[in-house]
Amino acid sequence: MQSTYEIASLENKDNKASLSFLSERVAKQTAKFHSSFEQYEPTPLHRLKKLAKYLGVKDIFLKDESFRFGLNAFKVLGGSYAVVKYIANKLGMSVDELPYEVLISDEIREKIGELTFVTATDGNHGRGVAWTANQLKQKAVVYMPKGSTQERAENIRAENAVCEILEGNYDDCVRYANQMAEEKGWIMVQDTAWEGYEDIPTWIMQGYLTMAYESYLQLTLAASKPTHVFLQAGVGSMASAVTGFFASVYGDDRPVVTIVEPNQADCIYRSAKAGGITFVTGSMPTIMAGLACGEPCTIGWDVIRSYASHFLSVPDSAAAHGMRILGNPLKGDPKIISGESGAVTMGVVSQLMYRDDLKEIKDTIGLNEDSVILCISTEGNTDALRYRQLVWNGLYPNDENLKK
Repeated sequence: MQSTYEIASLENKDNKASLSFLSERVAKQTAKFHSSFEQYEPTPLHRLKKLAKYLGVKDIFLKDESFRFGLNAFKVLGGSYAVVKYIANKLGMSVDELPYEVLISDEIREKIGELTFVTATDGNHGRGVAWTANQLKQKAVVYMPKGSTQERAENIRAENAVCEILEGNYDDCVRYANQMAEEKGWIMVQDTAWEGYEDIPTWIMQGYLTMAYESYLQLTLAASKPTHVFLQAGVGSMASAVTGFFASVYGDDRPVVTIVEPNQADCIYRSAKAGGITFVTGSMPTIMAGLACGEPCTIGWDVIRSYASHFLSVPDSAAAHGMRILGNPLKGDPKIISGESGAVTMGVVSQLMYRDDLKEIKDTIGLNEDSVILCISTEGNTDALRYRQLVWNGLYPNDENLKK
């Protein structure tokens, strides 16, 4: 079982993907929609000055998505925007005509009738879809892979959704959700794309632009521009949205983007290494549940292979390391509660800067004393028990003590 750092790099790429659908213009539209929600406010962009000095880089910024809509994760941005785009298309309207207060109105509900949204999830995406459906007084059905925790399932059920944990892995759940959608006439809201299913995954990616646009504005306000961005990937939708947005707004002066995945679910890394989309199959026993995906989003991959430079496959220990760093900051830096999938990029940055055995990878990426680094903590402690065990005791989910 692989438990180490591996890197693949893609440079001087031809036939780059179009960025028109991930542009600043589109980002402004998605941000305008999300800002119409009562719960909306931009999530914090923390500046970790002490950590930057300690690691020997110029600056470190971290976007903290644990504050997003009270849902402890960024995923609701994609699901909610995909839903409003679906409804807008159904009604022949534009998203600008459907701010939150109009979208949840009885008038709109009477026009669209009763809808059921279905999705597969490792936790955060399903909760976001369920929350959106609940806000609209519609129905949601969510399927989770084997090994999903009861806490994450109960968070979804708390939004009046049906949630089932199946026997298969994440990608099996995606296929089952699609089967149910076809059989029952439900609307599938999934960020995994394939031939014939591309509109909704595209809209989900566009929903994530709100987070990227906020980061861009906050960095500009801080009179700073990142030289390096580290992004975690599951199917790659969030990573590709942020990569595409920064490539669009910064052009040829864009930051160096490094994609990070767990060893046991590194389909983007394998795709980069092989030069084309490659799947990971079977069990994916990683603590990073939100990244345990084996099949890249085809739309996202096209953006990532065009504009990301480096791809890392990393051990679970990198995520646990990042959780401890953020939760136990150097004096003067803020304390940040970040879950396994959220903290992995910070864990990677830290280990690249101080581990001698990773110097070659650090040098390949180009990290040095002039580097300005941006990471995104995509989730807080969405599974409080797992967070506590990992931070307090360093236990892994298959440890029997985790159940205590």
